[in-house]
Amino acid sequence: MNDAPDVDLDLSSCAREPIHTPGAIQPYGLLLVVDPLSMRVQERAVSQAQVLEDFGDPLDQHLDRVLGGALVPYRRHLDLLAPESTVFLGSVQLGRSGRHHALAHRSETHFIIELEEPVDGEPGSLEDLYPHIRRFMGEVEVAPDIASLCEIGARHVRDLAGFDRTLIYQFDKDWNGAVVAEDRNDRLPSYMDLRFPESDIPAQARELYRRNRVRLIADNDYRAVPLLRSAGLADAAPTDLSLAVLRSVSPVHLQYMRNMGTGASLSVSLLAEGRLWGLVSCHNQLPRRVPYHVRTACEFIGQILSLQIALKERALAVEERIARRAIQVRLLGRMAGDEDFMAALGRDQKSLLDLTGATGAAIVHRGQCVLLGQTPGQTDVNALVDWLTRHHPAEDVFHTDALPAIWPEAAAFADLASGVMAISISQLHDSFVLWFRAEVMRTVRWGGEPRKAAVDGRLSPRLSFEAWKETVREQSTPWQDVDRDAAIELRTAIVDIVLRKAEEMAELNEQLLRSNKELEAFSYSVSHDLRAPFRHIVGYSELLGSSAADKLTDTEKRFLATIVESAKSAGTLVDDLLSFSQMGRSSMGLVSVDVATLVEDVRRNLVMETGGRSITWSIAPLPRVEADSSMLRLVWQNLLGNAIKFTRDSAEPTIEIGHEDNGSEHVFHVRDNGCGFDMRYVDKLFGVFQRLHHADEFEGTGIGLANVHRIVSRHGGRTWAEGEPGVGATLHFTLPYSQRGTA
Repeated sequence: MNDAPDVDLDLSSCAREPIHTPGAIQPYGLLLVVDPLSMRVQERAVSQAQVLEDFGDPLDQHLDRVLGGALVPYRRHLDLLAPESTVFLGSVQLGRSGRHHALAHRSETHFIIELEEPVDGEPGSLEDLYPHIRRFMGEVEVAPDIASLCEIGARHVRDLAGFDRTLIYQFDKDWNGAVVAEDRNDRLPSYMDLRFPESDIPAQARELYRRNRVRLIADNDYRAVPLLRSAGLADAAPTDLSLAVLRSVSPVHLQYMRNMGTGASLSVSLLAEGRLWGLVSCHNQLPRRVPYHVRTACEFIGQILSLQIALKERALAVEERIARRAIQVRLLGRMAGDEDFMAALGRDQKSLLDLTGATGAAIVHRGQCVLLGQTPGQTDVNALVDWLTRHHPAEDVFHTDALPAIWPEAAAFADLASGVMAISISQLHDSFVLWFRAEVMRTVRWGGEPRKAAVDGRLSPRLSFEAWKETVREQSTPWQDVDRDAAIELRTAIVDIVLRKAEEMAELNEQLLRSNKELEAFSYSVSHDLRAPFRHIVGYSELLGSSAADKLTDTEKRFLATIVESAKSAGTLVDDLLSFSQMGRSSMGLVSVDVATLVEDVRRNLVMETGGRSITWSIAPLPRVEADSSMLRLVWQNLLGNAIKFTRDSAEPTIEIGHEDNGSEHVFHVRDNGCGFDMRYVDKLFGVFQRLHHADEFEGTGIGLANVHRIVSRHGGRTWAEGEPGVGATLHFTLPYSQRGTA
């Protein structure tokens, strides 16, 4: 029977058991803990009484004097040992106890020397096992994939160790284990494809497997041999025996083995690039010791298997990354050649989904939501974006394969999007690219119900290892590193495009601003310099007409009148152009303006332009606004002047002046029942020199409404118009409460 003391533990204590410092060894040899400075034995565990009878107690003795000086020839090996390393010293004769295999380990604080009893009929050396190792290496060299590697490894380790069942056990990202390969006889049941919960091998046990690649438990009912220490070290911390082969194991694990129906076990760690990938786990129905050289051969096979697995995984990852990079290049090519690069991203649905292996995607940008493939509805996607913005604001990339577990509202569309990966494009706006993976409902076969139970207040491992099925819902296939990296690279590329576009836009704005200033200066100069010549043409033409009237024929008088009329028209055009140029150059003086008073004053000044017609005016109550008084006067002069002019042919001309307050700005309009205009040309209405009517019908230079647009824009407002030929026109403009106009 195992005589390790029974320990009452709560359920959480299993993961905290002192498995690194058990204070005992298995009864197949002896172990010495040696101080590296004094080289004296500070602790010892000896399973054979006759060793003590033959050589005395080694405790507190110098290493050279213990065991009849048997370890003196190996002192030089100890001096060369680096921390966390092990060396096989050779075969040591211990009197009547016979030859023992000697190993030395170097921890951070001690030398640990083990002498292990041999096994009857064991190989004389590792060379005796080389033919078996060579066959294994020949097979793994041509193995096409990881599954085949694991099958080969399970078969060869079982052949070497002679156990009833050998499993290859792979960890997932949550440290649950799955049996991916198996070789066995009929004494123990199959565990192929079964999963085992993380609690079966907690974190500290996994760390032990990472540090020490081989662990043997020859008999689940062994009698542990206590580690005794010098009296002066009674209160010192327990010694770490992680590297020791003979280290005793947890009584909870021994009970676990009994529940599993295994009398002995051997584990060989599989490490891929320093990470614990899985285990080669061997089980035997009856107790079984495995000789040192056989264990070494199994460890060698485990190392080769680990290297081959790492190579296969790396090759698959490289191939997948190359494929994803090709997809990304296609997407970037589309985006780079399109002004609306986010819209271009959505035009290649297949590439966008293939980039992360998704079943659906959504692009949320500038208030728009584009859905591709199998996705939740737009309302649900916007709600998800809002949740991401509130709960994961600092994450450039967010991903989960169980969204409903962390955001319960997602359960409503779990069939379409149990998995989501999202990249944030902007820190200022809710701009995201999201990928979705549909729910993959599956049945997981656990190796027994995946939980431990407390029995009579003591921790007890789960009792059943029969297949226990669990239906998993509201989960997608997990996102892999290659999926996440592809999303990150796309985000980086999009941000680069955004920055480049912003730089290009800033450069264009700077060029446009410079060009506008140059154009305004040119316009002002030309307009100013042309005013005098046109006045001279008009003046001298009129003088010529009055002084030589008797000498001119009717045709010559008509020519002269045309010159005067054209010069006056050109002069008016120059004056309007000068006014337009000055409007962009002059500074604004914002004051409180009574719009009702201003409109009435403008209306009285325009009476002469009515030509004596009777016009019906409808003027709504108008507010006070913050504006430049002279500029606002020009706005109303142009709008009311246009309304008077274009109602010239109306039988009952009517002009309406209205106002609305939308909570952030004042909205004004001038509506008439004049000739109207075709809405197809509305974009030209506020442009410089743009006219929608022939000059023979209605006079004008086409600059008035351009001035209106410029003035309103400088006040931070908007302009627009509506019209219908023969029915009339309505011109709108706004003035915001808080002025942010440019000086």
